[in-house]
Amino acid sequence: MRHASFFSRTVLVKNNNIESSFRILNKILGNEGFLDQWRRTRYYEKPTQVRRRINYERCKSIYDEDMNRKIHFLMRKNRIDPFPGCH
Repeated sequence: MRHASFFSRTVLVKNNNIESSFRILNKILGNEGFLDQWRRTRYYEKPTQVRRRINYERCKSIYDEDMNRKIHFLMRKNRIDPFPGCH
């Protein structure tokens, strides 16, 4: 059975199985970025490190968006053959 990924941040415990529920909770928190934010605020981050991290995250998001666009373009069906006769 699939667990709802977002249900007001509530994790259901079934058959007293706390370990699997804890894994699901960690997965939800990780996907939403709470764990990264918590790890960043545990220690002081120098302003240069903040700038480097933010620039890296921007570049990574641009790259990921571009790659996802290219992958979706290649995976779509019924597209026009870009090189007709070259199979």
